[in-house]
Amino acid sequence: MFEQTIQRYFQALETSDYDGLMELFAPEAVVFSPLYGERKAVEFYQELFKDTASSKITLLRVFESGTTGAVLFRYDWVLKNGTSTFFECVDILEFSQGKIQSLKIIYDTSPVHILLSTSKPSTVEGTAGEVAA
Repeated sequence: MFEQTIQRYFQALETSDYDGLMELFAPEAVVFSPLYGERKAVEFYQELFKDTASSKITLLRVFESGTTGAVLFRYDWVLKNGTSTFFECVDILEFSQGKIQSLKIIYDTSPVHILLSTSKPSTVEGTAGEVAA
């Protein structure tokens, strides 16, 4: 039911296509991120893209039930300072009238907190297969 929107969401996220993402979200949509906190979608993606040099997303599973979609994926992330990491992540998307109303992001943030607190380029591997709330 929402699989096409979910595919478009991840394509726009991977390419840092802010306008493409905003087309998919309701105007009042909220993102709940373990790293950035609760933000309006319009603010969250501006901040995320300011921190991002590039990303690669590998979809692993897509689940749908009623007005909810959940996606398990691998996120390979390079920060603006050249530091890179990867982790498995779950996004839970709530839909209303064909638009994303809310997005909850779930992953182990410990490797990412380390990266954002340092400015020296390095590589830190995420814990593959571990998804934490």
